Amino acid sequence: MTGVALALVLSAAVVHAGWNLAAKRVPGGGAVFVCLYYTVSAVVCLPLAIIVLLRTPGPPQWTWLFASAVTAVLHVVYGVLLQRGYAVGDLSVVYPLARGTGPLLAVLAAVTLLGERPGWIGLLGALLVVVGVLVIGGVGRPDKRKDPGVPGATEGRRRCAGIGYGVLTGAVIAAYTLWDAHAVTTLAAPPVVYFGVAALLQSALLAPIAIRDVSGTATLWRAHRKEVLLVGVLSPVAYLLVLFALRIAPVSLVAPARELSIVLGGLAAWRVLGEADPLRRIAGSGIVLAGITAIALA
Repeated sequence: MTGVALALVLSAAVVHAGWNLAAKRVPGGGAVFVCLYYTVSAVVCLPLAIIVLLRTPGPPQWTWLFASAVTAVLHVVYGVLLQRGYAVGDLSVVYPLARGTGPLLAVLAAVTLLGERPGWIGLLGALLVVVGVLVIGGVGRPDKRKDPGVPGATEGRRRCAGIGYGVLTGAVIAAYTLWDAHAVTTLAAPPVVYFGVAALLQSALLAPIAIRDVSGTATLWRAHRKEVLLVGVLSPVAYLLVLFALRIAPVSLVAPARELSIVLGGLAAWRVLGEADPLRRIAGSGIVLAGITAIALA
């Protein structure tokens, strides 16, 4: 992986961890919260998309619209699953599992379906990233302590719910990562145009849910305006950085390298949200960083 691609991916990881920390602070927002921040993303990105489109040589292609529509559907599913996971599980479980399952599946698909050959060092790095994610998430670690936030529930049960939503979210991440790589390379969709149109479609797909409960949507906006704006702005920044990286590096290396974000997310869960087991998170973070180093050398 080139230095430019790695810089883009690691920058995206920092921004991505930041917006997920903000999203975790709105556990009951659900699809309405997702709709609000997608709308903010559309407002921010559409003017840029129009400028880029006007400056792009040749006429726009209908395949770009189709590509944006596919990624819009996948991102709606992703956003709703992620918020549901944050409502029932810890950030330090849902986030690393979602981010770890995604690149694992993306790398497997890139190697088996797209014929990419990242080399044994790159594959070893991808494996280390996944192992580190599982350590941080505490997968397989029994815990029967009571969860004070859920009457009658145990932290073990909460972790199981977080694991389930994390894995489901990761599968969707793998799907849209592979599709995005196809869209910006094979279909040659300009990343800013591609994302700007997708953001508009994502907002439109979820608008009926928000409109159905106008008072609830207004209340959520008033209570969590800061989080909506943060996620709405930071999410497209992180996403566009990855799209540009996918144009100059194979998806089998980009997908795992972006998972530095789970190190930052795990540490933020401990320092900001007060979630437990910092030593396990630090150990897992070290494994992830070793994986990212291997990927950088591939």
